[in-house]
Formats: sequence, structure tokens, C-alpha cells
Amino acid sequence: MWAPLATEVRIAVVDGDEFELLAEPGRDGWFQGPVDLPHGSDYWVRIDGTSFPDPLARWLPNGVHEAARFWDHATTVWTDQAWRGRSLRDAGCIYELHVGTFTEHGTLDAALERLDWLVDLGVTHIELMPLAAFDGERGWGYDGVALNAVQHSYGGPDALCRFVDACHGRGLAVLLDVVHNHLGPSGNYWDAFGPLSTEKHRTPWGGAINLDDVGSDDVRAILIDTTLGWLRDFHLDGLRMDAVHELVDDRALTYLEELGEAVRLEAARLDRIIEVTAESDRNDARTVTSVDDGGLGLTAQWDDDIHHALHWLITGEEVGYYGDFATAQAVSYALERGFLHDGTWSSFRGRSHGRPVDFSLVGPWRFIISVQTHDQVGNRATGERLSHLVDLDTQAAAATILLTLPYTPMLFMGQEWGAETPWQFFTDFADPELGRLVTEGRRSEFDSHGWAAQDVPDPQSEGTFRRSVLQWSQAESHGGSQLADWYRTLLRLRRDNPGLASAVAQADGAGEIRTAAGLRVAITTNEAGQPESIMLTRD
Repeated sequence: MWAPLATEVRIAVVDGDEFELLAEPGRDGWFQGPVDLPHGSDYWVRIDGTSFPDPLARWLPNGVHEAARFWDHATTVWTDQAWRGRSLRDAGCIYELHVGTFTEHGTLDAALERLDWLVDLGVTHIELMPLAAFDGERGWGYDGVALNAVQHSYGGPDALCRFVDACHGRGLAVLLDVVHNHLGPSGNYWDAFGPLSTEKHRTPWGGAINLDDVGSDDVRAILIDTTLGWLRDFHLDGLRMDAVHELVDDRALTYLEELGEAVRLEAARLDRIIEVTAESDRNDARTVTSVDDGGLGLTAQWDDDIHHALHWLITGEEVGYYGDFATAQAVSYALERGFLHDGTWSSFRGRSHGRPVDFSLVGPWRFIISVQTHDQVGNRATGERLSHLVDLDTQAAAATILLTLPYTPMLFMGQEWGAETPWQFFTDFADPELGRLVTEGRRSEFDSHGWAAQDVPDPQSEGTFRRSVLQWSQAESHGGSQLADWYRTLLRLRRDNPGLASAVAQADGAGEIRTAAGLRVAITTNEAGQPESIMLTRD
């Protein structure tokens, strides 16, 4: 156990014995020793006489402020021995899923019951939003504090094993969204153990995770070890690294390079395909360029520029960052080149941004594109989906563009049937003062953009969470079933035309996109809002 701030470390079994850990020779700050902890035993970590939850526990059944429960992964019975994974390169399509709002019950076991829908839809990868334990019963997951523990309200570690095993049995790969750029504000007991964060750098959440300051070797080792544990013990097929642009790191060998290499070695050892994707707003293809070619060597990265371009095209919204994308030429440029801002002026940043993409070094499939994500929907004041902004036909048109481009598409849960439930920002912090600050901060943020405070949902209200839960009956409606059928048709087209993943989009400068696989997308605008005929040619 890493506890450089401690002089004495003990493991105290609830209603049982205590075991002292001794300083590990040659490793400053580390303690070790034999501990008799049968599977299912509850325990505390005692640091200099004070009891804390284990910040690296696999199971916190009563929440992040209570005793940990020892979970032995060897007790799990798996049936996926023949599974070797699947690559995004092979006509991959990601389905972003938040466990708590995917079903009425909000658990992994309940989500398992909907897997056949996803198989029939034609997606290949499920991307689970963060599972690391956080304070309360409900939340997006980005306030996790226990890096190893599966959120108790989702069902804990055994439920995750059942879910992944069932996915593999149906040919679905499972990616996990992991957050290494900050820890949540409630239930974070690391300060009693050691300096996991540093004030050397600042992030939107405060001090940065310590990736380059004194003691950062140990912090990196902990983060990488927890990551490999998710992949190894839960049989996960890859990761989505949250906001890697906030991993502030001045060391020559960056944390992302070190993590990527560790994952590649683990994948080889396990003889499985394991892929690492990243959310990055740098517009820098070096994130997914091979290490041999001077990049970080990750598998794929989110591409918000294409989201913004398609959002303007679909909705006509020009507020904020959408303004840079508000011409057919800008849309064509982004779809052809991967980024609109590839060294060009970004008005909402007030500076030039990004680098050009060299598609001779990176395939288009390495860029993950979308028309809806948890971020882009949930960070609107009232969490409107596309279904609240445009009609069903326009949503179908958006799906057509999204799924015929040579990039890797990602769907946000419920998008395929035009879900009418909003996706709003919700929390469940136990501390009333923290809850009040979160609510006031959220409303103040949108007040500066012209929203009345009373119109912004209270994150701490259970009603805000309940409004965000998918209503699966909508998928059975006439319009919902029609749209879902169209998504199935388009995903079958991708599967039957594998050349799409290796194609390159080409723009003619007037709003038309062609791909090397022979598909064309013509971008036109109809400002009158009346039916209009468009001439299509064979060439």
C-alpha cells in the first residue's frame, strides 16, 4: 500500500483482527505485509490510528465513505475463454451507455437484458461511462474517487463481470471510460495516504493529478496498475481516457505513452485485442499516430470538430463554438480533413488551433465522430437531445451522414430511436453544502449565457435524474421503430462495405462529400423549409 504520509499502516477487519503493514525495503512510502482477508470480508485502512476506506478497494458496497469489502476476482466464473476481442478498425461502431439511466432499474444486470437490442442494432462496442465509485446513488461518473471500485448502485464488481461475459457471448466488445485527470470532491481520502495531486499545475477541478512532480513515479504506477486491473480482471476490451488534454505532464516520457505501452504489453500477454481511445480537444493526430512515427500510439480519439460541423448542418445553431462551423464549406472541410481547426483560426478560443491530419500515417477510422454524446447533450442548460431540436426525418438524415463517413461512428444511448428523454446533469452528494455549491455553480454558469436560474435543472434533485432515464417504450412507437430500422440498415451497410473504414472523404468545395469507397453525401441547405427536389447524378 502506498502511504508516504503515514508512519503506521494497519488493515482492520470489521469485527476481526488487525494486521500491521511494514515499510517496504527500498521503496519509500510503500507498506506491505500478509493479511488474512477472505472474499467478502469488510475492512478499514488505519493510517496512524485513523480509519479510512481503502482508496484502491474493488468493492465499496455501502458507499465511498464506508468500509471496503475484499473482492477476490478469482471467484468469478467466466464463459468467454474463446473471446479475443474485436477492433474498431473492422467497421466498428461505439454505443455510449450510462448504466444508471440506460434502464429503469439503473444497474448492470438490467442493462444486460437489453444487449440483444444492441446486437440487432449492429453496434460493435459498448462504451460504459465511468464506473469508478462516487459519492451517492446517482451521477454521471466523472466524480469518481475509488479508482478500482465498481459503483455500488450499479451492482458492484460481480455485476460488471456478468455484463462483460454476456457481451462477449454476443460478440460485443466493452470499453470503459476512465478518469485520470481528477478525482471527485466527496469521498476522496487520498490526502491521508499520499500526494496523488499537485499544485504545480491547475485544472478546471483544482490541482492536477501528479504526473510529473515529486513522487509522480508512484502515482503513475498506481494509475497504470488500476488500469491493467480493469482490463485483466474484468476482461474489458479497452478504455476511453477522459479529457487527456487535462493530463498536465512535463516529463519527457509522457504518462499517456507509458500507459499505452503498458496496455500493449498486457494485450500481448493476454492474447487479446485491447484498444485505448481518448477524448482530446487538441485537434492533434499525434495522439493516435504510432510511436514509431512520433506519436503517442493510442488507438483512436474523439473528434468534436465533426460533431460541431454536423450539429450546425442538422440544427442551424450558430451560438458559441458552432459559429465557426456555420457554412457548408466549413462542414465539407471538416469532414474531408478530419478537423476544421487544423492550424486555422478558432474564434471561440481567440487563437489558432490544431494541426493538419496526415492520413498517410493515420486512418480515418482512428477518429471517433458523433452527432450526440453525453457531453454535447448534457452540457446544454436543459439537456436537449436532437429529438428536441429537429424532426424525425432530419434525425434520419443525420444518421445517414454519420454512418456513411469513413470515420468511426459513436451513438449516444437512445439516439437510435430518437429518445425524447433529456440528458441532464445530476449529482447526489451527501454533504448539503457541497450539493448547494454544485447547484449554484451550475445555474451561475448558464446565467452568464442568458438562462434564468429557475430554468436550469437542480443537479441534486432526484427528479433531474429521473427525467434522464431512457423510456424504452418510445423505441416501440411508430416513429421510434422507423428510425431504429434506418439505423440498422445503415449499420448493415457499414458492415457489408468494409472499405468505408479505410476510405478518405473528399470535398468539392461546394458542400458535396465523396468517399473512396464510392459513397457520396451531398450537403445542401433548405432555408425556406419547404419540400425541395435535389438532382442526383451517377458520376
